[in-house]
Amino acid sequence: MGDLDFQHQTVLLREAVELLRPGAGKVIIDGTLGGGGHTEALLAGGASVVGVDRDPVALAAATARVGGNPRFQPRQGNFADLSRVAADLLPVDGVLVDLGVSSPQLDVAERGFSFNKDGPLDMRMGPDGPTAAELIATTDEAELARILKEYGEEPFARPIARELKRALPTRTLEAAEVVKRAVPRKAWPTRIHVATRTFQALRMAVNAELESLDTLLAALPALLKVGGRAAVISFHSLEDRRVKDAFRALAGQCTCPPGLPVCVCKSVGDFQVLTKKAVAASEEEVEANPRSRSAHLRVVEKVR
Repeated sequence: MGDLDFQHQTVLLREAVELLRPGAGKVIIDGTLGGGGHTEALLAGGASVVGVDRDPVALAAATARVGGNPRFQPRQGNFADLSRVAADLLPVDGVLVDLGVSSPQLDVAERGFSFNKDGPLDMRMGPDGPTAAELIATTDEAELARILKEYGEEPFARPIARELKRALPTRTLEAAEVVKRAVPRKAWPTRIHVATRTFQALRMAVNAELESLDTLLAALPALLKVGGRAAVISFHSLEDRRVKDAFRALAGQCTCPPGLPVCVCKSVGDFQVLTKKAVAASEEEVEANPRSRSAHLRVVEKVR
């Protein structure tokens, strides 16, 4: 896949940009640059944008798209490491991360994310670290089952892990066939492919996605200036739950035991949650881009 072939449909574009309030003199970090759609809109709003992505193909494609704007800076790195990647600019006025996998990563067989296309069982979002095939080969059966259960919420985690260790697949379609063998036919889900949860879990483990999210959320107080906002777009419950809980903690959610008639902890946070309910994609967006159906946007502002 060439650099300019990285075309990704941006999710919740209008909603995210409106809540981040780009303007002249503001600096916003797009921690998951992807195809550059969010960054392009933030630049159009007058902000300066630092676009960060671990995927060199995405970084090159987005730079080709918006690199002519003098207010854009591309930097390669993981959004979990923004404290280092953008250390010279901190604190900033905004941080945006769009979690999950870009359409080009899913659609290009050579990236190894798809159970519908044959390719190497890779799944890395960047060039470094072990592949999914190497993870399977080097992880013991019990730990592999834990990964499938925790990250994929896979009810047949143990038999799938057992079959993966027996087969040691190195290709995506081979891995998908292993899952099919491990799950009784009558138990296959009707709305998703039987290998969906397994592939999700392997991808999340390979890229340390939840760990990276936790690191980012913990770093937000140091990343943002007063009045700065953080926006996180997540795509499944494991991510969204972490974001919701972290934002509530930053806002000083009451920690008193249930049943107390009045609050005695006097918990006061330095942040305000701006999205009481996660913002979801509109019917029009879902119709145009079905992958946006599971997207949830949450935003928090540093107020002191």
